Amino acid sequence: MKVLVTDPIADAGLDVLREAGHEVETNYEAEGDALLEAIADANALIVRSGTDVTREVLEAADDLVIVGRAGIGVDNIDLEAATDEGVIVANAPEGNVRAAAEHTVAMTFAAARSVPQAHARLKAGEWAKGDYLGTELNGKTLGVVGLGRVGQEVAKKLDSLGMDVVAFDPYISEERAERLGAELVELEECLARADFLTIHTPLTPETEGMIGAAELALLDGGYLVNVGRGGIVREDALAATVDDGTLAGAALDVFAEEPLSPESPLLDVDGVVVTPHLGASTEAAQENVATSTAEQVAAALAGEPVANALNAPSIDETAFPRLEPYVNIAETAGKVAAQLLEGRMESVEISYEGEIAEEDVEFVTASALKGVFEPLEWQVNAVNAPQIAEDRGVDVTESKSRQAEDFQSLVSVTVSDGAEEISVDGTLFAGDDPRIVRIDGYRVDAIPHGKMVVTRNTDEPGVIGLIGTVMGAHGVNIAGMFNAREAHGGEALTVYNVDGEVPDAAREELEADERIIGVRYITLNGQA
Repeated sequence: MKVLVTDPIADAGLDVLREAGHEVETNYEAEGDALLEAIADANALIVRSGTDVTREVLEAADDLVIVGRAGIGVDNIDLEAATDEGVIVANAPEGNVRAAAEHTVAMTFAAARSVPQAHARLKAGEWAKGDYLGTELNGKTLGVVGLGRVGQEVAKKLDSLGMDVVAFDPYISEERAERLGAELVELEECLARADFLTIHTPLTPETEGMIGAAELALLDGGYLVNVGRGGIVREDALAATVDDGTLAGAALDVFAEEPLSPESPLLDVDGVVVTPHLGASTEAAQENVATSTAEQVAAALAGEPVANALNAPSIDETAFPRLEPYVNIAETAGKVAAQLLEGRMESVEISYEGEIAEEDVEFVTASALKGVFEPLEWQVNAVNAPQIAEDRGVDVTESKSRQAEDFQSLVSVTVSDGAEEISVDGTLFAGDDPRIVRIDGYRVDAIPHGKMVVTRNTDEPGVIGLIGTVMGAHGVNIAGMFNAREAHGGEALTVYNVDGEVPDAAREELEADERIIGVRYITLNGQA
């Protein structure tokens, strides 16, 4: 498959993709129409921050499976559009954590001890020993905005240097913060108590410009360090508060617009230290993010779950071997249920019983929804299936029970149009043999493969013979049959595996017999 790389990444990542048998095309100049042309036949796209992956770009790539971001931030990728198009977006959040944290510590020391300013003056021939009185970190309070991976690493490093740590992060528990040695507080208190403030939150509509003049005033006498994302701190306000002495200093590695304009007020203030987005610029970090991104792209192209997918469920690699068979079972059960339901779908319930209920089944549920919606001819995969359900007003519920009556594990998909519901249950026999074991309560033990016919009929002699005769007359070979009944002389349900398409005429002929209650033709596209 074709992987298009539009921003430079380490050769180690490209090697991973080539070794997996993929065609790798590097095009670092592509933009505008040239990018649309280059991506038209691509199956995967790898970018850093230099390529804007817009809705137009995503819509131009009919075969695109995944966009891999070699780094953490994805503000240059339209996540909503990617989800609409069924394209996975994955980043590499671990690869440059250490590098970013170390650069944050370096920038903190640089600001506290005026290292670059003193360096520049000494290079210019000035011995300005008396002009700089530094600040020690020991005994000071560190404020951390965003206690994610990098924020946690910074907190641990600076805590070990004798700093007290307070943190603002609305998405982390107090217990987790305490284990990291941090006290969780609101943003205003974090600013007011901090001697040094470091920022590690992503850039979102909520965080853009969140630290302006009023917030900086709370940091009175302190230092601000940002090696996270540009645009969170209002740069004009920061320049002004350092220039007038409200802040003792600042250090920035990221900016609202990059490269930083020569006209930026930050460049005119001696107390502001700046570096050109070097947070992830170590040899180890570049290799780590490249290989991590490439491995996720290779996984997506192989149809496997992606570890750091941002808009799709993911599976821990240690759990994948246990869950993989149930991904297919859930999708198949969803396909069968959707094709048996004749009305407009209003709700879907996916339930798990037995050992499978102890697992994280988010990806399995998404696969079940993919199976449900695929027969309706929607462009659907595990990425956009949950969004499709929401957009179309289909209620989705998930339930678990560790008790399973007859099976070690059972996955059940129930679809309803508000008046009628159809339930299909699937499991594995002998570890890896997929079976549909119940349809609407009828025990059938059917092999889910290829093309199937499901009939309901009265339980009386001659009906199965009739079905076989009609199928044969229309050239349809029956490869297998699985029969169940509710009671002697009551209603029966039979699943037939067939070798070819069942024509409408055959179904109409069967349904004309008063003993036949219903006939449904189901296709699974040859997939179990």
